[in-house]
Amino acid sequence: MKDKEITLSLGITPAEPLWKIAPTRDEDGNRVSDLLMIIPKLKSRPRHHIQNTLSEIDAALNQFKHLVLFANVDMKLNTLWVSFKAQPGLFAEITHSLKLHVPEAMVVGDMYNPINNK
Repeated sequence: MKDKEITLSLGITPAEPLWKIAPTRDEDGNRVSDLLMIIPKLKSRPRHHIQNTLSEIDAALNQFKHLVLFANVDMKLNTLWVSFKAQPGLFAEITHSLKLHVPEAMVVGDMYNPINNK
C-alpha cells in the first residue's frame, strides 16, 4: 500500500457513480475522509490544458500517496473527488497542495451556521 502509484486518466466512457467506487474504509477498517473540489470550466478547455491540469493534480496528490486511497476527476461535472485516511490536519494539507498546483480549483463544503446549531 505504501508504494502504490496514483493513476489519473482521461476516460471517454461513462463514469461509475462515486458511491460504487469510492472507498468508505481503509485497509484497517477505519473510516476515510473525503474532499470535493470544483475545477471551473475544465471540460471546455483545450486538451493540452486538461492534460496539464491532470498532471498537476497527480503531482499534488503524489506527495500524499501513502495516505490518498482514491482520486477521481469527473470531466462532465468538472469535479475532483479525493478519499484519504482520516488524520487531523490532512484535509487542509491536501487542499493546500491542490490549490498550489491547480489555483482555480475550489473546495466544496458545508457552510457551518451557528445560529441553527444551538
